[in-house]
Amino acid sequence: MTRNAGFDRETTKDWRLETRLVRGGTMRTELGENSEALFNTSSFVYDAAEEAAARFTGQSQGFTYSRLNNPTVAMFEERMRLIEGAEQARATATGMAAVTAALLSQLRAGDHVVASRALFGSCRYITDTLLPQFGMSATLVEGPDNAAWEAAVQDNTKVFFLETPANPTLNLVDLEFVCGLAKRRGICSVVDNVFATPLLQKPMEFGADVVVYSGTKHIDGQGRVLGGCVLCSKEFFETHLNQYMRHTGPALSPFNAWVLLKGLETLDLRLGRMGETAARGADFLAEQPQLENVLYPFRPDHPQYELAKRQMKGGGTIVTFDVKGGREAAFRLMNALRIIDISNNLGDSKSLITHPASTTHQRLTPEERLAVGITEGTIRLSFGLENGDDLIADLDQALKALG
Repeated sequence: MTRNAGFDRETTKDWRLETRLVRGGTMRTELGENSEALFNTSSFVYDAAEEAAARFTGQSQGFTYSRLNNPTVAMFEERMRLIEGAEQARATATGMAAVTAALLSQLRAGDHVVASRALFGSCRYITDTLLPQFGMSATLVEGPDNAAWEAAVQDNTKVFFLETPANPTLNLVDLEFVCGLAKRRGICSVVDNVFATPLLQKPMEFGADVVVYSGTKHIDGQGRVLGGCVLCSKEFFETHLNQYMRHTGPALSPFNAWVLLKGLETLDLRLGRMGETAARGADFLAEQPQLENVLYPFRPDHPQYELAKRQMKGGGTIVTFDVKGGREAAFRLMNALRIIDISNNLGDSKSLITHPASTTHQRLTPEERLAVGITEGTIRLSFGLENGDDLIADLDQALKALG
């Protein structure tokens, strides 16, 4: 295999975002293929036994086993590293595998985690159930409350874990303050940046140590494959993540990595169009009498609008709102839609809508859901690439059917 400029860090450091999205990490074989090659192989062969031994000890560079490293996956990792501006990237089978790896690789029995209360339902399983099973503890705080983060720190606090904007409430965490506090106290900050994507928010620019993604969402963007990624420093990778990934095996498949590479090529174009439609949709929804609490980070009525403008480059693709009348009214609205699909995915080229209380956050108690702002009428709407007028017309007719 021959490497081209996509893996040359001296060359790629001067590339702008659009070029990195299309060409970052590309390697070509001696055949000179244009599209990235798909290496669907579990293992690799060596010219000599001595070469195999040298690769396993790290004395010789090369691939050994696709649970550890694979050429197609390596291309995806390098492209993600370039986009994020991180020192190291490691791909995972899913977004939740990325979250779990980022946390468990560095935590030990007796350690303490401070996490924002508003988290994706599966992330709450980790903080509320999984960590305690292994002798770790977690304190949940209101993410927007800077003082709460500081007050929750204990002598054994090792990690701050947060998502901003949060799923599905779109609460924001002040990255500069919280990540700065973490650094001052010797705490590792782990940020789930899925809703903002690496194009709209750069947590590491605000001091984050580790950033995680579900590639299943905007990065793929077309509902095809699962995938995730952990972005971090070289030190974090070598001290914590590398051996965890090597021996626990949450590896991304080469095919999924290839699909995600294709998704990255158009991420900038898709995100711009979807964000424009989401902003229009939020304005329309905010005027409807059947709805309340319409939230979009770049609307001036968002409770943290100024923070959103300070740390994000755009409002994103998600709008969250409450339907008056609770679950029954929310279901009637969703069932009346003709274009927008009911699905718990997001960041897709197709517009998707879900009812968090009965899907993504159903395992939380009603009291826990209310504590993070999820009511029986809460709906999360992910705007896609359809014509904006058609989407608003679809919402309009569904609202009229609702009465």
